[in-house]
Amino acid sequence: MTKRLGIIQSRGLGDIIIALPIAHHYHEQGWHVHWPIAEQFIPHVVRHVPWVKWIPLTVDSGPYFYDTPYQRLLNFNCDEIICLYQSLTNHPELQARPEFQIMKFDQIKYAEAGVPFLDKWRLADCVTRDHEAEQALYQRLVNRNRPYVVLHLEGSDHRAEFDRAIIPQDYDQIEVTAHTDSVFDWLTVLEGAEILICVDSVIANLADQFQIPKKVESYFIPRSHIQLTPVLNGPWRCLEPSPETAQRIRIFR
Repeated sequence: MTKRLGIIQSRGLGDIIIALPIAHHYHEQGWHVHWPIAEQFIPHVVRHVPWVKWIPLTVDSGPYFYDTPYQRLLNFNCDEIICLYQSLTNHPELQARPEFQIMKFDQIKYAEAGVPFLDKWRLADCVTRDHEAEQALYQRLVNRNRPYVVLHLEGSDHRAEFDRAIIPQDYDQIEVTAHTDSVFDWLTVLEGAEILICVDSVIANLADQFQIPKKVESYFIPRSHIQLTPVLNGPWRCLEPSPETAQRIRIFR
């Protein structure tokens, strides 16, 4: 009989993308993966990751993060439940793990799940690409006669700024916004760019895990301190964040 694995990582979308190869590791071993996430994230994953039983959750200020997902997974009779959060205010036991002091938040997810961390960059093996939707977005946004830079500057409640003098004057600028209902539909646009400039957020995770910076000149804008910044595998160039952000995230003063 197929075993059922429950995953607790109800948000954010970047964290879900980071953790997809963890779920895929278990899926390859024959587990049926159940994963409760915020209902607004369902359109991003339902077409592209059909092998997961996605369970929509209504967002609230407390139980939605852990207690509600845990109960839902119990209701689905999961044989094992893995919590992938690095820390939660109401669950101090997560911070008591020895990994908390020495690992970044994405490394902790893989350590907790018992999955090799290098699997993080197997995201392409986990996702069914919708090439028709990708091409439709590309045709809507891209002038094939001009090079272009893709910008993603919004991360949660943060908007990044940078010196735009690094962008050649003859390049079109395409900013990632809500042009489509799934972040994966941006892949063709990202792969065709000459330059990619991302704040630390979901598009940076997506691009890095698909190893796009190995082919596209890519810039990364930090917004969090080192423990909450993901491990990057591509040849990103790091841009200076705003003075306020730089002061907040600096660990050596």
